[in-house]
Amino acid sequence: MRFIQSVVALTFITVIVVPVGCQRGAQSTLVEDNPNELTATIPWFQFDKDWPKLPLPNQWILGTVSGVHVDLRDHVWIVQRPSTLRNAEKEATDEAIYGSHKGPLASCCRPAPPIIEFNQTGNIIQAWGGPGIGYEWPTPGPKSPDSNLGGSPQGEHSVYVDHKDNVWLGSNGPGDAQILKFSRFGKFQLQIGAHGKSQGSDDTLNVNGAADMVVDPITNELFVADGYGNRRVIVFDADTGAYKRHWGAYGMPPDDLDTAAYDPDTQNDQFGIVHGINLSKDGLVYVCDRSNNRIQVFKRDGTYIKEGIVAPNTLNGSVFDIAFSADSEERFAYVLDGRNEKVWILLRDSLDVIDSFGFGGHFGGGFTSAHSISTDSNGNIYVGESWEGKRVQRFRYLGLFPTQQQTTNVNITARERLSQ
Repeated sequence: MRFIQSVVALTFITVIVVPVGCQRGAQSTLVEDNPNELTATIPWFQFDKDWPKLPLPNQWILGTVSGVHVDLRDHVWIVQRPSTLRNAEKEATDEAIYGSHKGPLASCCRPAPPIIEFNQTGNIIQAWGGPGIGYEWPTPGPKSPDSNLGGSPQGEHSVYVDHKDNVWLGSNGPGDAQILKFSRFGKFQLQIGAHGKSQGSDDTLNVNGAADMVVDPITNELFVADGYGNRRVIVFDADTGAYKRHWGAYGMPPDDLDTAAYDPDTQNDQFGIVHGINLSKDGLVYVCDRSNNRIQVFKRDGTYIKEGIVAPNTLNGSVFDIAFSADSEERFAYVLDGRNEKVWILLRDSLDVIDSFGFGGHFGGGFTSAHSISTDSNGNIYVGESWEGKRVQRFRYLGLFPTQQQTTNVNITARERLSQ
């Protein structure tokens, strides 16, 4: 175990009065008149009620949205789990049941295909996916004993579109030890690993519940957050699937026998659930250790650089996924927290938390099991929600606005601090 390194939580308040719907941090309070000197700027966002375009075509409905990614065209890809839909959510299908009747019961609704591509206006470009010949599709989670309910939120887990328009799919269903690669239009290209074959965190052929991935366009290497069953980052050649290297927390070898529970006063020497991964433009690998509430940063070769802690008193994991701001320096990092249901805004170079936005609930702009995050070239944020969320939302980037530090002469309502 390691003692937590000090992480400064910079708390700001704003002096800008904004239209209804603009999202500021739960750590901040709107103040109309404050003479303090301006000290910083932070990004502001607004929930976009017009994205995606609804209703979806073909009476489609989404199950748990486990992955979201924006490609180089600024098209938004999601992966969702049709198996998680309850019977009452798919009554237009042949599988619908009412009493002794089995078959279509109504005109709505039908499960959408697992992988869906949206354009910037929110219209669906294409949708595909599911079991096929030559590959092992992610395994759906076990069905509920209640026939009216769907399966558990397992199976399809993440989607990533690389610089060559290849679509990568992660999986965390029972026994899933594989990653799949398709063309943009759904043609199968490559499978890394095989279902049921995982041999643990030093296995170089298989993964184990791979949660997320990113491809380096410079080296053409696939970096995998591996993940639910293993406790590591593993790297493959993105063309051939050949193993390159792997590492655990702090760049050390992973140890599957070291299963110490999370303690807010110390940090594990091993990863917990390695849930998210991203690669910055300056070649640094950012890894989301969800159950240990931390981001760890590495060089491409696995050399450990630093870590940042987010919401350390969250006992069931706060760091789900990470995305970066659209400026050339990627000044800000956006960390998705599916427990506290918000997006934390960090300074990427220091990993200091400076703000957040979001709230729990089913209303537009709120989150229910926020699970994955991505940004487009305009700085807009996209969030996919799993469990009962079952949707993808966009938050429009409004720009950078000035902020002021809190002083004792400002009347501020109770606020949530990182240290609480």
